[in-house]
Amino acid sequence: MFSPAGDRPVGECPIGVFDSGLGGLTVARSIATALPHESVYYFGDTKRCPYGTRTEDEVRSFALQAGTWLAHHDVKIIVIACNTATAAALRLAQQLLDVPVIGVIVPGARAAINSTRTRKVGVLATNLTIRSGAYTRAIQDLDAGVDVYGCPASRFVEIVEHELATGAHLQERWLEDEDIFDTPGVRQTVAEVTAPLVNCDVDTVVLGCTHFPLLVGPIRHALGPGVRVVSSAEETTRELVDILSRREQLAPATAEPQHRFATTSDDLASFAAAGSFIFGQPLKSIEHVELSELEALYRR
Repeated sequence: MFSPAGDRPVGECPIGVFDSGLGGLTVARSIATALPHESVYYFGDTKRCPYGTRTEDEVRSFALQAGTWLAHHDVKIIVIACNTATAAALRLAQQLLDVPVIGVIVPGARAAINSTRTRKVGVLATNLTIRSGAYTRAIQDLDAGVDVYGCPASRFVEIVEHELATGAHLQERWLEDEDIFDTPGVRQTVAEVTAPLVNCDVDTVVLGCTHFPLLVGPIRHALGPGVRVVSSAEETTRELVDILSRREQLAPATAEPQHRFATTSDDLASFAAAGSFIFGQPLKSIEHVELSELEALYRR
């Protein structure tokens, strides 16, 4: 089976991954680690980040623009590594795009179900994701008896993106110190935001935003030792492997990965520095994408 362009087998085409900014690189890293022969083509819509405070129509348009852009770059599957975009646009993207599309909410729900013992699950996510009820539906579709407590935490995205964009003084420590965001100020903010979940007596909290694993230290500290914190990255990767295996589209064992990155950010140097920290290896190939190019691909 060959790619739509017809110039190479589909198995050799990259896996497309996109997010509103840098957080989706936590998912891309999981994919690159689990599938060392696969190439990842990552798109970060950093200029329009955060999505969580946007309207659903806006997010749907942004997601379809990014998905169309990746599809035009010959990816074999697209992972929407953004919970907000998954909630707003997954079904429509699956209908409109010519390649398979998966999101991160159902895998995140599955991770929560596999973890909980008391059947009380908290969800930390952006305001839009919480309002959509997507996690509640996904979790209760798997187990209708689970109580789900949503906790809006868009402030966490702002913390992560701000520190990654402006914390130039921290860059020398990023690769050596994974708890770089675990500061007294961040702990205080996280404690304030998560207080409703502490009062609900949950035993599992799912990180319903791909930015949030970068704050896992302060989040665990706020929730206490009796609460398991899970994310969707590993479950999403397992679902991806299953789909590519069934479609016989896994990269051959002889393939050398060629990771590529694209962003709407005007500051490629900062994107490269912060992205290398999250992805776990240098971002060697980065291109800038103008918003006008995306808007020409899809308008609501």
